[in-house]
Amino acid sequence: MASEKTGDCTILYLSGLLRSVATGGVGVLFGIYLSRLGLSPRELGFVVAAGLAGGATATLLVTLADRAPRRATLIRLAVLSGAGGLAVALVSGPGALAALAFLGMLNGMGRDRGAALVLETAILSGTVSDEKRTHAFAWYHLLQDVGLALGALLAGLPEVLRHVTSLGEIASLRAMLGACAGLSLAPAFLYSFLSARVEAPPAGQAVRLSSDGRRVIWKISALFLIDSLAGGFLSTALLSFFFFERFGVGEVVVAVLFFGARVLNALSHLAAAWLARRIGLLNTMVFTHIPSSLLLATAVVAPSFPIAAILFLLREGLVEMDVPTRQSYVMAVIPPSERIVASGVTHLVRMAGWAIGPALAGLMIQGTALAVPFLAGAGLKITYDVLLFGAFRRFKPPEERKEAIPGENS
Repeated sequence: MASEKTGDCTILYLSGLLRSVATGGVGVLFGIYLSRLGLSPRELGFVVAAGLAGGATATLLVTLADRAPRRATLIRLAVLSGAGGLAVALVSGPGALAALAFLGMLNGMGRDRGAALVLETAILSGTVSDEKRTHAFAWYHLLQDVGLALGALLAGLPEVLRHVTSLGEIASLRAMLGACAGLSLAPAFLYSFLSARVEAPPAGQAVRLSSDGRRVIWKISALFLIDSLAGGFLSTALLSFFFFERFGVGEVVVAVLFFGARVLNALSHLAAAWLARRIGLLNTMVFTHIPSSLLLATAVVAPSFPIAAILFLLREGLVEMDVPTRQSYVMAVIPPSERIVASGVTHLVRMAGWAIGPALAGLMIQGTALAVPFLAGAGLKITYDVLLFGAFRRFKPPEERKEAIPGENS
């Protein structure tokens, strides 16, 4: 039994790593690719939003079908993602790009937050004890950010290919996007080795949230919507487009910048687990997130690329510390039988916000100035942090309660 849990955990770690390499590459290149195809900022924003809307739709379906076979669902998601990514690399029209990005759940956020993550989060939380849960999530996200870092670095390959082959700019970008599609497909093979323990326990009817669980989830989801809308303004596709347009840097420079960002993201997950043991999950989420938003706001108005890059990298060292702590917190305050629904609802809300954000950001860029959506996103994130702390500062997970009293946090 223990070996099965360990094996399942390892498969989830490896699958997340491979998927994240693809996501990291797509996140950096997608905005540049769409720009080179001749799309306007408004069209670019809508295509990125369409891919995220596809991810949100898949997340909704996974949540509603919480008793569906998890292993088979993960395999189908990987196949669909790979096929959609390959198709996007072969077309040029904004309508076709948007439709295929939706079907392939193309993730221009540069962060792995799709339907597969919903299932993996619920499965992973069942393989460890409460005391080890945050640590497990920290390692899971560390490996994902290692993958995102490698993907971001590989995003510099199109420029290298143009120097060593006869490929043109668009052809080299398409070649890399096709390679990312192949990496998105790879987890399908690994998922086939998951044990039967990953499946939801049989039940006569779909799981329903308890009244306490429902109250917590709707409150926290409303706050997550604010954060995710802000995150949609700050997608990797749009940030790479910002550096590309504002400072005129090429794909290799942008790739190295985001590689450094993802390395810092990865290291921050372990720091988050260490800090959460000392000051608590919620405090770690809030007190690292607010400074990261302030750093981003200063980065996008910086007078030169070196200054902007330094401020951006400092921001990236903090911005992801709330991810493993947030997921651990949600899983901690919800009963195990309700975790798929809870994970699905909270991720769905975040995906919905992300799907709306890029379209609004594209309109802002075209109608105002390049930095405006990023400043707006930073402001919204600070608002979310303040509201989150006010709403949940007294609601502690089990491992932070010395003597848990039944119903004390109802």
